[in-house]
Amino acid sequence: MKVLVTGGAGFIGSNLVRALLARGDDVCVLDNFSTGNRSNLAGLDRDVELVEGELRSYERVHNAVRGVELVFHLGALGSVPRSVQDPLTSGAVNVEGTLNVLLAARDEGIRRVVFASSSSIYGNQAELPLRETMPPDPISPYGVAKLAAERYCVSFTRVYHSFETVVLRYFNVFGPRQDPRSQYAAVVPLFVTAIAAGEPVTIFDDGEQSRDFTYIDNVVAANLLAADADGVSGRIFNVSSGAPATVNQLAEAIGRLLGEPVERRYLPPRPGD
Repeated sequence: MKVLVTGGAGFIGSNLVRALLARGDDVCVLDNFSTGNRSNLAGLDRDVELVEGELRSYERVHNAVRGVELVFHLGALGSVPRSVQDPLTSGAVNVEGTLNVLLAARDEGIRRVVFASSSSIYGNQAELPLRETMPPDPISPYGVAKLAAERYCVSFTRVYHSFETVVLRYFNVFGPRQDPRSQYAAVVPLFVTAIAAGEPVTIFDDGEQSRDFTYIDNVVAANLLAADADGVSGRIFNVSSGAPATVNQLAEAIGRLLGEPVERRYLPPRPGD
């Protein structure tokens, strides 16, 4: 089977690409390398067809979609802080880009699109754990954009009856090939890098806010299941470990694993968190 992974040079996308190749799929990757990294696809030049281009270009997306059976749409401009700083670009890539993927997939008769959404669409809910039946209440522009993209996915399934979509809401994914060098890097690689170097970790707010940290292999497995499962078109699923931890607990756990003391630097809460 030939599949397309948008954002396939990113952290999650490149792990998914390797899993798809391992099961024998022909893989095409669409990426503009604004946040993805060519090194994530190192050694795969002969195995992966690479289309370099913007999600905001329908023509480029359509070229990448042509001839595939299945699309994993992971391409996005991630990060809550980035969306607070530049909501216009965040919205354009995450909403308009998703709409281009859906339109191209519909026009090419693609069987199914699996869309990578985010737990940020929930906002600050009074009740835990977060469940798919809860009304979304996003705080950040990133969460708003992901919610809008979700609604487009569900709408396309309802309006174009032979067109299938599945939405996966990721919760704080971590694992190999996650870049700690970006100013928008996720907390796990930032903490690992800082603690290993004997530097203080930066914690926003008091560190008692809880997060569900999900290992990359579980996210990859969820994508593979969502691609092939029956009776899931038009549905939304949380992808998480079900075992939340506070940010303080995360720092302590990484310190124990590395055998290093943990020095903390607390800063005020960030807008949009």
